[in-house]
Amino acid sequence: MSLFERQKKLAPEDFYKSPEGYIVFTEQYHLKRGYCCKSGCKHCPYGYNRKTGKIEKK
Repeated sequence: MSLFERQKKLAPEDFYKSPEGYIVFTEQYHLKRGYCCKSGCKHCPYGYNRKTGKIEKK
């Protein structure tokens, strides 16, 4: 599945594009997905800390 096909399945409130053209997932998208991917996402609602490798309560 291409990037374009995946973008079509996302709701407009699930992501935005950065000035550099990257797709940035919103907190709402992460909550809909239902789990933390442990990638250090910018809007992670689960409190994952990339430096410690642990999920810290917010």
